[in-house]
Amino acid sequence: MKKRTLIALLVVIVLPVVSYLFVEKLSKDAVQMPRRYFYDTVVVKTEKGKQVNDTVWHKVRPFKLTNQLGKEVGIEDFGNKIIIADFFFTSCPTICPTLTRNMKRLQDAFKKTDTIVRFVSFTVDPARDTVSKIKAYGDRFSIDHDTWWMLTGSKDEIYDIALNEFKANIASGGNIDTGFIHTEKFFLLDRDRVVRGWYNGMDSVNLDRLIKDVVLLSMERDKKKKRNLFRK
Repeated sequence: MKKRTLIALLVVIVLPVVSYLFVEKLSKDAVQMPRRYFYDTVVVKTEKGKQVNDTVWHKVRPFKLTNQLGKEVGIEDFGNKIIIADFFFTSCPTICPTLTRNMKRLQDAFKKTDTIVRFVSFTVDPARDTVSKIKAYGDRFSIDHDTWWMLTGSKDEIYDIALNEFKANIASGGNIDTGFIHTEKFFLLDRDRVVRGWYNGMDSVNLDRLIKDVVLLSMERDKKKKRNLFRK
């Protein structure tokens, strides 16, 4: 009787400890997904009709702009693709050419898996960056126009997208000139249009991290698919 009691006692004490250490080890080895950054407060109605505040992750709103092929396009036209975005202007003599070259490297890196990601560059000088100019700029860097859109349109619309949707000023540490946006950041959106990261587009280490995060986000979608399959 005493022996059984001792065994039972050991199980009660040891099993939780072993389980805790096992879970802790798994947690340390677990993949860290790209974090979400911003949330919105919205008013929702309960089942009883009462209005309450709720928080949801901020999603980049739908928009309509003109791409380098002269087509009016919006974010919904990207379907369920992951998006890498930046802001540029064709007459930029400093960071923009390097950013565009590095974006082209990213496009080439995902060329064999181009069903995963799409690229978009917003001109911050739309008054001068006409459709023909941004098309010529893209051609200069030999970009694939099918998977990378360079967008122009209303300055008010583009700046609203940059500041209020992509949160470019926050990403740049609050040092951005909101009158003329000039940032070296690349922005990563998941398939739900939620901002999942920003990266220094001039830095190779940041670019490597961006590539890894795109792969992680593509895995995130696969997990959702698996869960749906198990429910059937």
